[in-house]
Amino acid sequence: MTNPSRVAEAITAWLHTYAVDAGAQGYIVGLSGGIDSAVTAALCQRAVGDAVLGVLMPCNSAPEDGEMAHLVASACHLQTVTVDLAATYEALLATLPPGVSDMALANIKPRLRMATLFALGQTHGYLVAGTGNKSEIEIGYFTKYGDGGVDVEPLGELYKWQVRLLARHLGIPQPIIERPPTAGLWAGQTDEGEMGVTYDDLDNTLAAIETHETSDVDPTLLNRVQHMIAASAHKRAMPPACPLGRDRKA
Repeated sequence: MTNPSRVAEAITAWLHTYAVDAGAQGYIVGLSGGIDSAVTAALCQRAVGDAVLGVLMPCNSAPEDGEMAHLVASACHLQTVTVDLAATYEALLATLPPGVSDMALANIKPRLRMATLFALGQTHGYLVAGTGNKSEIEIGYFTKYGDGGVDVEPLGELYKWQVRLLARHLGIPQPIIERPPTAGLWAGQTDEGEMGVTYDDLDNTLAAIETHETSDVDPTLLNRVQHMIAASAHKRAMPPACPLGRDRKA
């Protein structure tokens, strides 16, 4: 991406047109305090003006998450609402049977956030704007029917390095741009730590795969990324129906 201004204009125009065509009044964005949600919120605000609602959804979250989210809201002049999901999360955990895995329990958080965003979005007539970028979507680094459950993905064609470039163009506060990306699933969790690969290495590998020029990519890294793409294919597709065929009789 050599022209972030042009990219910002293209996404903004697309968001505006999509909302009009869908008969929506605006967009709702979950504000995590991270760079992706910040850029998404800024683009939505450019597209539909004041018809954007930023939603903070702490769930036993680090205080810094809320501080950074409010910083985004202030910089983008967004209306916000806070829905504390901690009690809801703990109540659900108390009703589940023993033996549910730690990762499954962690993934309840983004699924509760998805339900919250759609409840508020439907109330206001707003579409839910996702915050996923191309790097994460291609390897399945999102929760199915959690942060992957959205109406639109404004950043879905941008690698992480391109999101950073766009953030600087949009005037996103520097502390947010420099903050280590995290999904906030547990204390101390970071995206790169959980993925086992840096965003720079991931972006470069995905770009090499896309252009079929992988000869210079470390074989171990290439194999890892290719496996992540294949293993997460189900996340990027609608649930399949069993193909019975027209001539079959039930």
